[in-house]
Amino acid sequence: MKLATTTGDFAAYTDSQIESLEHIRRAGFRYADYNFGTDYRRQNGVWSEDFEAYFEQVSRATDAMGIKLIQAHAPMGRPLEDGGKLRDDTLRCVDACGYWGIPNLVVHSGYTQGITPEECLAQNRAFFLPLLERAEHHGVNILVENFNKMHTEGVYWIDNAPDLLRMIEVVDHPLFHAVWDVGHANMQDMPQDEALRILGKHVRALHIQDNREVKDEHLAPFLGTLNLDAVMCGLSDIGYEGYFTFEVGGFFAPAKNRRPYERSTRLATPPIALRDAFERYLYALGKCVLEAYGCFEE
Repeated sequence: MKLATTTGDFAAYTDSQIESLEHIRRAGFRYADYNFGTDYRRQNGVWSEDFEAYFEQVSRATDAMGIKLIQAHAPMGRPLEDGGKLRDDTLRCVDACGYWGIPNLVVHSGYTQGITPEECLAQNRAFFLPLLERAEHHGVNILVENFNKMHTEGVYWIDNAPDLLRMIEVVDHPLFHAVWDVGHANMQDMPQDEALRILGKHVRALHIQDNREVKDEHLAPFLGTLNLDAVMCGLSDIGYEGYFTFEVGGFFAPAKNRRPYERSTRLATPPIALRDAFERYLYALGKCVLEAYGCFEE
């Protein structure tokens, strides 16, 4: 299994996804998940006016630095409530994946108040089908994710393996599969190996992150209660052949979460050198996990 991480790791430090990829590559990673949400928030990159030139710029840069884009994450939103805006924006992500040869694009399902599970599934099918029609032209898989656990009355929220499988079966398309977020799953009672066996070959990608079962913290593994042995045994049980992809965004708490102090803010944001050191640690951690199960690949 090969290690990967997301370009979102350096979104707070760089103005360029290419620069983020350079930091990731220097830490040891040869494979990356392109976070389209970063471009979407900034309205640059894939959302720049000359986005086709940007596609070529990224291709040249990744070739030069020796890093491969192996999956991507579409922007998040409320697709059952926005009149088709997120669908249209996600179509550009599908095109970018096709241009860059990215085989898997993660797209979150939608939810809304006051509809039945059956209505939610039907509305999600209507959202995903145009994306899958475009994906057919590029040979790109659309991967739906298990959400973190949420307690809200009147909302059907796909946060577990049986419901995720049901979503896949309702959409019923050969390019529609699952990404398994182990941190989200850590907020559920079902053991991870059991959940992975339910989804089986539909698991085409991973989000590796940790928490303490209460909030979706996106910590590095071993900083929360995630049991990686259960994850690794489950992946072995289903013959998983994809990448071991980190989605760790919670190593440094945001400045707004710390006690306020007005006299000086020079350490409000930890310096990028510390973020680089953590990225190297993340690579070492992943390598250690995979070597323990005899499946590490360069």
